[in-house]
Amino acid sequence: MPKSDIAARFAQVATLNQRYGTKQANPTGCADILLALGEFMESVRYLNTRRTTGAVLRLESEADVQDAVFLMLRPWIRDLVAESPTGKSGNRFTIPDFATHDRRTVIEVKYIRDRDHGRSISKELHDDIESFRHHVDGSNIVFFIFDRESLIPDQAALKRQIEVARTHDGSEMRCYLIVRP
Repeated sequence: MPKSDIAARFAQVATLNQRYGTKQANPTGCADILLALGEFMESVRYLNTRRTTGAVLRLESEADVQDAVFLMLRPWIRDLVAESPTGKSGNRFTIPDFATHDRRTVIEVKYIRDRDHGRSISKELHDDIESFRHHVDGSNIVFFIFDRESLIPDQAALKRQIEVARTHDGSEMRCYLIVRP
């Protein structure tokens, strides 16, 4: 990667840190996660058009998207842990898709299956926010939604609902939403 591209990436990370006010022990907070997930479709496109035979990334379920996200993030986030249960909340355990202690971030992946799921995703995200507020690494929650058929009725409204600063028991929690493609 040319030095100018690297400098541009660091500038993007700094801009995101300034915009979202990330103040974690790791100076990049979750900005690098947001940048990487922002390039998700470019990575999928590259893999699927690189050769006429060979690797093709099929994204037909939530598990498929989780695998792709893990492969994108794990080389850069050494402490990324998949499906590590949090403490018990009420009568159930909460299991985030991924967590990174260094960045105090939980990453939750969603795959919009059908029109009804697209309409009800807001409730699902709010339930997750309530569950993850007790997670030791829950200062940041990144929701990555793969909505292949654009079944979420109003993505802008969903983003406004989710991306607000929250305070729980005196601790600040930030939520981020990325919807692709």
